[in-house]
Amino acid sequence: MRMVVTGGGGFLGSHLVERLQGDGHDVFVARRADYDLTREEDTARLLADARPELVFHLAAEVGGIGANRENPGRYWYANLLMGAHVLEQARLAGVGKVVLTGTVCAYPKFAPIPFSEDDLWNGYPEETNAPYGVAKKSILVGAQAYREQYGLDAIFLLPANLYGPRDNFHETNAHVIADLIRKMSTGDEEVVLWGDGSPTREFLYVEDCVEGLALAADRYDGVEPVNLGAGKEISIRELAELVAEVVGFRGKITWDTSMPNGQPRRSVDATRARDLFGFEARTPLREGLERTVAWYREHVLTPA
Repeated sequence: MRMVVTGGGGFLGSHLVERLQGDGHDVFVARRADYDLTREEDTARLLADARPELVFHLAAEVGGIGANRENPGRYWYANLLMGAHVLEQARLAGVGKVVLTGTVCAYPKFAPIPFSEDDLWNGYPEETNAPYGVAKKSILVGAQAYREQYGLDAIFLLPANLYGPRDNFHETNAHVIADLIRKMSTGDEEVVLWGDGSPTREFLYVEDCVEGLALAADRYDGVEPVNLGAGKEISIRELAELVAEVVGFRGKITWDTSMPNGQPRRSVDATRARDLFGFEARTPLREGLERTVAWYREHVLTPA
């Protein structure tokens, strides 16, 4: 099958492209340097160049708590426009199916744990990442509306927090696992972390997420959003201690309680994914961390 992966040069996208090519598909990788999806004309040109039967829309502008605090307007604007343009141009180009990725940040700040898809609209997201989360949630509305009016087969998936090899280890906009690995690999005797360590998160290994995307593309054609998760909740404090153990960091961990914690708890109910298309995450957190640390040491700390 002829496919497009937006954000195909990024963290999740590069793993998905490898998987799809390994399965024998003809994959067109859409990179921001070639196609700015916040521009409708670029999105139209992408679909004209690629002529896909299926589109995976993974492209996003996203970061950790600090990046979300600094870029609320940009993250709302860019993610909203990219999703809207992909849906509209896919409709006009007659694309057979669109797989859209949302974010666990779209859930209400105080949604019951684990997050059920049925609770997605029962409250406002946590404030520091609300613009990003609301933009992504708007794309779900668009997907459902385009299905109803135009018959476009667009599905919407909500992955838990991702981690793994090729993650973004940038100093200012990395997500928590990548940030912890980087900070604990510098040789410093102390690392300072935001908040008090009490919030909880659920982490999904990137290759497990790719499996979920592939299964959904093949087996799911429904209107309802679907979570992709591992079903394991861990506090940030426990996570920091586990990363320290895997990295071999023996210094001091200091919690800066003047900085925000972010959402109090995050964990998703992945029952719908299991029941609808047979998805189950298989990589234990420690094993995934060991693989991620090994990749970081080989490709970031000691690049060729």
